[in-house]
Amino acid sequence: MSAAAAAADAPAAKPGGKKKLVVMIAVAAIVLGGGGVGALVYMKKQKAAAEAAAAAEDGDGDATPAKSEKKKEKGEKPVFVPMDPFVVNLADHEADRYAQIGITLEVPDEKVSEEIKTYLPAIRNNILLLLAHKSSADLAGGDGKELLAKQIRHEALKAMGEDVDDDDAGAAPAADDASASAPAKKKKKHKKEAAENAPIRSVQFSSFIIQ
Repeated sequence: MSAAAAAADAPAAKPGGKKKLVVMIAVAAIVLGGGGVGALVYMKKQKAAAEAAAAAEDGDGDATPAKSEKKKEKGEKPVFVPMDPFVVNLADHEADRYAQIGITLEVPDEKVSEEIKTYLPAIRNNILLLLAHKSSADLAGGDGKELLAKQIRHEALKAMGEDVDDDDAGAAPAADDASASAPAKKKKKHKKEAAENAPIRSVQFSSFIIQ
């Protein structure tokens, strides 16, 4: 039998079998391709995570201590330096009146508390001169006492050689000017930062008697 006759006598391949084989190959290709894409995406994510961790160690290494330091500062207890009471004649013209005022200075820490004792004579002198120019009307009410506290802090800082601004003593602000609003805001921000870093944070009254 010839080769041609044998080929003719061989059963013809089923068309359905070929289609099934093509479909299986296509599915396998899709699965393999999808797995490759998934692996590529995973590798990219891993690389990005590693780079982010490295950046955090290099660039943000100081951020964590800063945050913990800030929390530490918030948790610190305030330090107060009490002063001997002030007894001074007031500047009333109608009658002889005097004030007896107890003052306590709030400072950042114990180190400043010890340092400020060196300046106490100069601080007391400035406060006495300030009180001597006050009348009983000046010290009446909450607003008068609040202004006095600002002025005492101003005078105490001046006695310590600190650079202080007149606005810290309750001076009246200048009229608003649209052209100067931006510099004014910047100046206000700088003054706020300077106030927070000053050796005297605030002035507290332990007693306040006017007679």
